[in-house]
Amino acid sequence: MSGAASFQFYAAEPSYFSAKVRPFFRYKQIPFEEIAPTPEAYREIRRRTGLAFIPVVVTPEDDTLQDTSEILDALERRFPEPPVYPPTPLQRIVAYLLELYADEFMILAAMHYRWSFPESEAKARADFARFTNNPNAAGKFADRMHGTLPFLGVTPATIPAIEAHLRALLDILSAHFRAHDYLLGSRMSLADLALNGPLYAHLFLDAVPGRLLRDTAPAVCAWVARMNHPAPPSGAFLPDDTLAPTLRPLLELVGRDAVPLLLDTVRAVEEWADTKPAELTGPPRGVGGHTTTLRGVSFQRFTSPYTLWMLQRPLDQFRALPPATQAAMRQALAGTGLEAALDYRPRHRLGKQRFKLVFESLPTEPQSDKKRLNAEGR
Repeated sequence: MSGAASFQFYAAEPSYFSAKVRPFFRYKQIPFEEIAPTPEAYREIRRRTGLAFIPVVVTPEDDTLQDTSEILDALERRFPEPPVYPPTPLQRIVAYLLELYADEFMILAAMHYRWSFPESEAKARADFARFTNNPNAAGKFADRMHGTLPFLGVTPATIPAIEAHLRALLDILSAHFRAHDYLLGSRMSLADLALNGPLYAHLFLDAVPGRLLRDTAPAVCAWVARMNHPAPPSGAFLPDDTLAPTLRPLLELVGRDAVPLLLDTVRAVEEWADTKPAELTGPPRGVGGHTTTLRGVSFQRFTSPYTLWMLQRPLDQFRALPPATQAAMRQALAGTGLEAALDYRPRHRLGKQRFKLVFESLPTEPQSDKKRLNAEGR
């Protein structure tokens, strides 16, 4: 859809994070024009942001939005009805935690299934060339992506654990989507948008995992179709701030496999930040490597400061709640492993300026929260 009031959406179908934003426009029936990442488009993106990343959104007022979390935050404020950010505390915290999982952990499965199999890699390279209309640049980009696998932690030692995690995820989602249209009820949420990134743009569209989804998880494929071709806004989040019983296994899977790995990353970022030069205003994209584990397999992984920024999102939502509500959230999530993420207390804080991460002062904790932490020995 295009027109004078349209948003410009610089994106591509096989792009992980483009798939996180696109359904929002469609679900809320917002006019937008999707612009393929051609060389001309990338020149415009660099002019606006100083970066060469998609997606980027340009508003009808010519404001530039970059980073999918900030894009969705801004669009939800502008188009609040029907909400995709749950208004109630438990569902809202879960949505932010699942966004963290989808953005920062599911990259392992997405990148493995795209680049570890020759058939998937060949299709991805062809897709990139088609969308960019620049086969040479697309080939160089594909080379870089393939080369990131060991830095992400996709190695012969970890591949069995990554594949086991995905099989468990598909089984859990299949059971849930046989009973519910979306993760938090019959309405699309931030959690669905985030999970659509890896599940649609990589796993559903790529050659090898696409067959896996169609052969073993038809209910997940039906959800993919709902996400990417949504009906006019309807439905609701589950009443009384409840979670479906079929969602509990997903939360436990995230708490068991993803949370320890992501917290290892955040601790490594903080250890680096403890000794950073005082004049450094923001971190680079990577700050070395660290050791982590997945399903008992120990391995080295690239340390991304962005994971700390993403963890701050659910933490900020959680700590804004009254103490009694926080206690109720902990009780509702007890035993999932997600409590470890909510209980983490960063020593450093990251914000954004001109589309880049910068160091910020830590917010002051409410006195009641300080007393509780002291009582717990933290």
